Amino acid sequence: MQHLAPLLSLLQALTTDLDYDRFLQAVASAASELTESEAASLLEYDEASGQLRFVAAPWFHWDALQDVEVPLENSVAGWVCQNKMPRVIQNMEDENPPYYHMADKITDFKTHSLLAVPILLRGHVVGVLEALNKTERAHYTEEDTSILEILASLAALTLHARALEKRAQQVYDAQAQLNAMKSDFVAIASHELRTPLGLILGHATFLREVADEEYSEQLEAIVRSAGRLKEIVENLSNVDTIESGGARLHNTRFFVSDLVEEVVDSFRGEAEKKNIAFYVDIGDKTLSLEGDMGKINIALGNLIRNAVTFTPEGGHVGITAEAIPGYVKISVIDDGIGIPAKDLPYIFERFYQVESHLTRRHGGMGLGLAVAKAMIEMHGGRIWAESREGKGSIFTFILPSDTATSPNVFIS
Repeated sequence: MQHLAPLLSLLQALTTDLDYDRFLQAVASAASELTESEAASLLEYDEASGQLRFVAAPWFHWDALQDVEVPLENSVAGWVCQNKMPRVIQNMEDENPPYYHMADKITDFKTHSLLAVPILLRGHVVGVLEALNKTERAHYTEEDTSILEILASLAALTLHARALEKRAQQVYDAQAQLNAMKSDFVAIASHELRTPLGLILGHATFLREVADEEYSEQLEAIVRSAGRLKEIVENLSNVDTIESGGARLHNTRFFVSDLVEEVVDSFRGEAEKKNIAFYVDIGDKTLSLEGDMGKINIALGNLIRNAVTFTPEGGHVGITAEAIPGYVKISVIDDGIGIPAKDLPYIFERFYQVESHLTRRHGGMGLGLAVAKAMIEMHGGRIWAESREGKGSIFTFILPSDTATSPNVFIS
């Protein structure tokens, strides 16, 4: 019963205190108190170095021990780690076991007796818990071993949680670094490509107008490919503007039918080449929005471009618009190849592309949907997708009917 209170206190700390180092120090202190030892320490096994290192020790020894590494060979803690079983040394001088004396020398501490138990997690040793110098030169008992094993179980959970948190932080840092590299690439590429691409597109368009008929097909291919590159550069530029915080809304009141007609007309030629039929359903021709028409045009254009791109020849692409309470709802519907369910949660992320032979052959950089999402959310709206692989997709966004909830607004 006298041991129960400290153990309950530790269990309470395990559920309420997220400071792993402080909890491990509490485990070492409890080991010393409950086994009536002069000191106790906790060592963690480091897979990278193949050695043990101190993660808890008496406060008056901590500064000296925190950088000390204990080898698995020629040490009691190493033996316990390798054999996965407790080890008790009742008298160091009589038994003379292999012992790593560096810790004693650094701390000016003389070890007379020692009890060490492995810290096990799912059958794997993650560390060692030691109690040193039973008071009054008494012997360590089976009860002492049981106490240390209970404390070692608590330490195992803590070491595991700390390792998971450290790993998660490493993944987070790596992701942040990757995102920074992507952002740098976006900024540089959009800036450096814009001028030479403009020259290529301008000269190719001029040559197409004045060149002989025999070269028209080749020049048309150049203009078409340059136009596609221009779309990519514009998406890159939009991403860079949004990420840098330079994107602002210049709002005006406009009819939704004008927006849809303008965007659909820009894709009619591409759709006709694939024999894709457009249909538009806007029940109320007076339905209007107050927002940045240019940015909403980009968002809707990216959705329609995707629909045309991923709809096979002879398919259909529809655009519908309707008023719902407080919002205008616009949908782009196709009967194309669809999106696998596993990919749906990620399709609006930057640079994400559905990994399928059906989609990869269409190229692109995975920016169109990310740009559309950013443009809609800038207006205080929301965008989502529904899809069945092989059946088609529905991309829908809603926008506030007015600018009351829209951020970053400049009325023009």
